Amino acid sequence: MAATIIEEQRQCHEELERLQDALVAEKLHKTSSHREHINSEHRAYLLYERLQQCTEKLINNYEDNDGIRKREIDQIGGPNEFQEFYNRLRKLKDYHKKHSNEIAAPMVMEFLELKNIRENPDENEEMVEFSDEEGYGKYLDLHECYEQFVNLKHATKIEYLTYLTSFDRLFEFPKDKKLNADYKKYLMSLQDYLVGFLHRINPLMNFDAETERILEDFEEKWATGTFPGWARDPTSAMKSGNVLDLTPFDSAEELASLGLDRLKTALQALNLKCGGTLEQRAIRLYSTKGRDLNDLDPSAYAKNKKSRDEGQKQKEVAQLETFIYHYTELLSEQRTATRENVERRQARTADEVDDDDVDDVDDNDDDDEELVPYNPKNLPLGWDGKPIPYWLYKLHGLNLYFNCEICGNFKYRGPKAFQRHFAEWRHAHGMRCLGIPNTAHFANVTLIEDARALWEKIKAEKNKDKFQKETEEEFEDSHGNVVSRKVYNDLKRQGLL
Repeated sequence: MAATIIEEQRQCHEELERLQDALVAEKLHKTSSHREHINSEHRAYLLYERLQQCTEKLINNYEDNDGIRKREIDQIGGPNEFQEFYNRLRKLKDYHKKHSNEIAAPMVMEFLELKNIRENPDENEEMVEFSDEEGYGKYLDLHECYEQFVNLKHATKIEYLTYLTSFDRLFEFPKDKKLNADYKKYLMSLQDYLVGFLHRINPLMNFDAETERILEDFEEKWATGTFPGWARDPTSAMKSGNVLDLTPFDSAEELASLGLDRLKTALQALNLKCGGTLEQRAIRLYSTKGRDLNDLDPSAYAKNKKSRDEGQKQKEVAQLETFIYHYTELLSEQRTATRENVERRQARTADEVDDDDVDDVDDNDDDDEELVPYNPKNLPLGWDGKPIPYWLYKLHGLNLYFNCEICGNFKYRGPKAFQRHFAEWRHAHGMRCLGIPNTAHFANVTLIEDARALWEKIKAEKNKDKFQKETEEEFEDSHGNVVSRKVYNDLKRQGLL
């Protein structure tokens, strides 16, 4: 039976309340494994998308652009409200009499089922698709991008493990080799994979806001010429053999004696307009004497369509690179885990690989309970999926936890992970929020108060090294005596000089 506008609105309000409660319960629910965490994030994402759709539908109903809601309210609130009530009641009875066998499940049943899925997770449930190499979001699978990279014309042929360490060092690639179609296609493939992987492991991430922030930072660096790998050299034009040395010339008239052709080639070498009369060319060229080319009026430069097109291509390639830099930083943990996983797999012998294949076949025939190894001390698992030896666990200090207040009181397991985190994105972000550069001076500093005190001390020491005019600037009086600025001013005011 078709519901009225008022009933649709009531259903939307009910659904919104249940969605909000389910979303809060989903976020507060503690997951016990990586797979459960990924599935929980995707369930929350689906609830959020449904909440957005329900909200848009409710807003459209309240806006009532077609006037249906207003007419319905007028009917149930008009002078014949009782007649309207009994007419609707009769239609309702006729409908249920005609469809007496239909049973409508209440909305609460759907959310109870969702609650049951959340509290009793299935270890084989897959909310999103990952390849075998990705380990359900634990590792990156960059084999396709690696194949594209090694097939680039000017790329160095490296191993896959080396590629995992250096694939984001795009600034080392020769700038003059970046404008070909293969390199841009490689960057687009790498960006698509990183974005898709982030979508799969963190679906609630606000990608629109991240993209806007990345582009703002890129535009600022590109405008100042400080973007990695694309820094502009203001003296590059001076490397041309046609550039004219203006030091011997004291006026534009002396430059005019060189003739039209020589002035034209000199202006072209600086990418400046080369038209006009002899006097105009001489004045235009002489105006660059002793000045930085970046300080010249933009209208003085020649409108070279080829240069503009090349500059636009450079900017497009650099924009792809800035996205890869940012997304790689966000995936630093997965990247480190991938490198360690590849190293572990490459270190296995042929017998170990065969044993793993046999174990996989046997495990598929066993029950799920037998897949869980006996691990009463909660030791980390090794490459074979079994707990590592206790002596190795103690040797690496994995029983120790180190807390970092700058990282939001995040706990790191073992001294190796603790020392490594000072160069990772989470600690760098915390230092950036404090307004402190993440330099070597702050190694092993984990407390916010200590970091601020050290930063104040460093700034104070830098201020001591600055030149103090009052005490260090010296003056000489008429008798040849050298005194400080303060003493000189005092003597001058007293008329003793």
